[in-house]
Amino acid sequence: MALRQIVLDTETTGIDWKQGHRVIEIGAVELIDRRLTGNNYQQYLNPQRSSDPEALRVHGLTDDFLEDKPLFTEVVDTFLEYLGDAELIIHNAPFDLGFLNHELALVKKAPLSHKVVDTLLDARRRHPGQKNDLNSLCRRYNVDNSHRELHGALLDCEILALVYLGMTGGQVEMMGLLSGSDAQSGTEANTTASAPLPDTAVSHAAGVMAIRRGLRVIRASTEESALHDKYLQGLGEKALWSQG
Repeated sequence: MALRQIVLDTETTGIDWKQGHRVIEIGAVELIDRRLTGNNYQQYLNPQRSSDPEALRVHGLTDDFLEDKPLFTEVVDTFLEYLGDAELIIHNAPFDLGFLNHELALVKKAPLSHKVVDTLLDARRRHPGQKNDLNSLCRRYNVDNSHRELHGALLDCEILALVYLGMTGGQVEMMGLLSGSDAQSGTEANTTASAPLPDTAVSHAAGVMAIRRGLRVIRASTEESALHDKYLQGLGEKALWSQG
């Protein structure tokens, strides 16, 4: 059975849901068998309150921009259907899960019970004593995030997906994220995702292109290739590729 994972992130009006702060953007990127599919999800939300000045400086999503966006209760079923039973990949999971479970409680829905990979905890185990914020991990794993002037849930998910694959030793396949002929029709799971971004937001397409330019390809040397060929020859005629 294919492994389905969802890289998940939120933007919020402040840092603590216990103080009445709300989710204003949900972003998600789908991985199947550790490959990006392009089946992404993005949803802006009307929080029915203003963002703290500090939070606004981080995400740039103004009250005017969010005013006509749907309430969480209007999109919750679509969001949960998109998640399905996928494993969730989140950087600093308690923050995002705290906010999302609070939103779910407000609309009388059960909290998320998915298996979760917290990339912040994983990075701290791998790199003790070092900075493990997303920007630091981008530098460590050669992911170009120079276009990330402001935080955005979907953009941060795309960056985190590449960091996660690099950190856990996987390869990246950009399956038509920008190619209309290859990508699924409508790469984002809701109609509001195609609405113009605020002036301060970063272009999704430009962000993905910058990420793609940052990927590093390491090719085998002539000596390594020769050793590999010698190893394959030693397997003899019983090797699968020698049959049929």
